[in-house]
Amino acid sequence: MDHSTLRTVQVTRYVTPLREGGSLPAIAEADDGFLYALKFRGAGQGSKALIAELVGGEIARALGFRVPEIVFAQLDEAFGRTEPDEEIQDLLRASTGLNLALHYLSGAITFDPAVTRPDALLASQIVWLDCLLTNVDRTAKNTNMLMWHNDLWLIDHGASLYFHHTWDDWEAQAIKPFVRIKDHVLLARASALDDADKTLKNKLTLPVIEHIVQQIPDAWLADADGQSPEAAREVYRQFLTMRVAASEVFVNEAKDARERIV
Repeated sequence: MDHSTLRTVQVTRYVTPLREGGSLPAIAEADDGFLYALKFRGAGQGSKALIAELVGGEIARALGFRVPEIVFAQLDEAFGRTEPDEEIQDLLRASTGLNLALHYLSGAITFDPAVTRPDALLASQIVWLDCLLTNVDRTAKNTNMLMWHNDLWLIDHGASLYFHHTWDDWEAQAIKPFVRIKDHVLLARASALDDADKTLKNKLTLPVIEHIVQQIPDAWLADADGQSPEAAREVYRQFLTMRVAASEVFVNEAKDARERIV
């Protein structure tokens, strides 16, 4: 198991927005010469989306899924002053400091369930992952998966872990079924959920969870309902640990939801 720590890169050039929308992610170049899909701390849900992206993406990687390399992306105060678009300039100014980026998969195409049909086990494992993370954003409308060199890659986990947007009753949230799984793009193909559960919950050990959570920067935890950064990390640790232990609950919900559509 790779327990490496995320690299930090310096953003050197804003290339282009990735798509329209409130979060305005962008393609940017860094000082290592590579292009990245840059997610800004000053956008949309702010640092909580970056935390979900980091935790969700690195858990997916630890479980064996293909995920583009995730890096911390440092944005200097002077960066973007020459950007002509005022909205983008405001975004860059609000994002000074540490942001998050994923290695840009040049030439990748959006996953199309009508064209690519993952086998039952892979589909079930992705459904299991999204139940664990409470990821509301892997639907037919927005699959958040890419095909690159004939392989399936998972991206965009920023809509996961939605308990942290309120911090209320997180213990109860940790052991609840994930009812939004009914909208998952791969649910109909997920006929091996029990096998996925046995395999993945054994991979997601406490040391793996602790290593991933420990990488959340203090600065991103500043608005964690008045908690200290370490106290907030402990909530993430416990939430994920409890959720893995209670996986039968969300697996059963997924199986029930699947029965209603097949």
